[in-house]
Amino acid sequence: MPDAGRDGQRSRDRPRGSGSAAAVLRAVLDHGPVARSFIGAATGLSPAAVSRQTADLISLGVLRELPAAACGPRAGRPSVPIDVDTDTHLACGVHIAVPILTFGLVDLRGRTVAREELPHSGDAAELINLIARGLPRFLQRHAGRRRVLGLGVVTGGHVDGRTGTVVEHEPLGWRNLQLGPLLAARTGLPVRVDSHAHALAEAEILFGEPRARSSLVHLFVGNVVDAAIATEGVVHRGLRSAAGGVAHLPVPGARQPCPCGERGCAQASLSDRALLARAVERGILPRPDPMLLQQAVAAGEPAAVELVRRRLGDIAKVVATLLDMLDPELLVLTELGVLFQPALLPDLFEEIAAHSRSCRDPEPVVRPSSFGADVLAVAATAAVLNSVHRSPRTLDAFSRNPVLAAGAAGAAGVSGGAVPGRFPEAALK
Repeated sequence: MPDAGRDGQRSRDRPRGSGSAAAVLRAVLDHGPVARSFIGAATGLSPAAVSRQTADLISLGVLRELPAAACGPRAGRPSVPIDVDTDTHLACGVHIAVPILTFGLVDLRGRTVAREELPHSGDAAELINLIARGLPRFLQRHAGRRRVLGLGVVTGGHVDGRTGTVVEHEPLGWRNLQLGPLLAARTGLPVRVDSHAHALAEAEILFGEPRARSSLVHLFVGNVVDAAIATEGVVHRGLRSAAGGVAHLPVPGARQPCPCGERGCAQASLSDRALLARAVERGILPRPDPMLLQQAVAAGEPAAVELVRRRLGDIAKVVATLLDMLDPELLVLTELGVLFQPALLPDLFEEIAAHSRSCRDPEPVVRPSSFGADVLAVAATAAVLNSVHRSPRTLDAFSRNPVLAAGAAGAAGVSGGAVPGRFPEAALK
């Protein structure tokens, strides 16, 4: 069993404002499987409180008991280890990128159970229909008898998670799309919508390095370039849910024209769309296909790797600016080069050090995403999982709510049914 006294971080590791149940779940998530005595030492709760909380969380399918294990030749009565229950609940997610849609199922430990990718045209009405048709089939193939807790939907750009609205997504041409309400009506599931940068920051806080709970900057470089900032385990979203917008941050030396009228903006210069255009122009790819580029980089094809390495040199300038402005304990970069060619990391660190005024040794601070090839699936489910981990007892309300339970079961093809209603065309404008 782990030593509860070794880190001395009870207050920092306890989810903020979430109560004893969340503190117990956090301790088990970090260190499990563990004995109840360890949970008490890690959380500061009394033995009676630990017993009560673990019993409740076991009944909700959040924790589970493992077979009893003796702790040594003189241990006496065997302890009963407690671990996170990964067999009862799943979070479902949809990540909307250009031009790929990713379905994902993730368990309560943040591990991806299944993911599938589908192409889409970018048309909002067609996309919502594609999700509404494809989601039940995806769940039928992969969810089994596990309960689906809800649907998380993430995409790039400016997203207002409070209303489930995509305020602006430049590459897709979306403005004020009421994505959450539309998908809730079509699927029958509770839907949480977020920007993928904010969602990935939540996922890193939940399942990544413990340092992320202190202060974190997350930088996402895909077809959209955006960021998220978190302190003390809380993602800062801003008054208009627009915090972390770095798409128009100027990149020193870049001259790529931007739709905003300026030159050298981060998204216009660094996005996957710009990278794919360069790959086609130089004969590295026959067409601007992101999957082809990903495969070429993962296979180590020299021309593709060099193209990505050069982009990392410019990304390093943005990273250096963020480090100098915010001085986080951890900066996580999600980008295909560092995900599929980790050998490029030393080049990235060297470029960051050359451009940062405050961080001369970025290697301990800058890390690639914790989730590897599953990063988009985990991002999509982060809002649902974050809700459960911060307030585990919400599962009790879920299990007693016939509308939510029927919606989840119907989407999984078990019983009941998703709401088949149409969505108003005005909401898509």
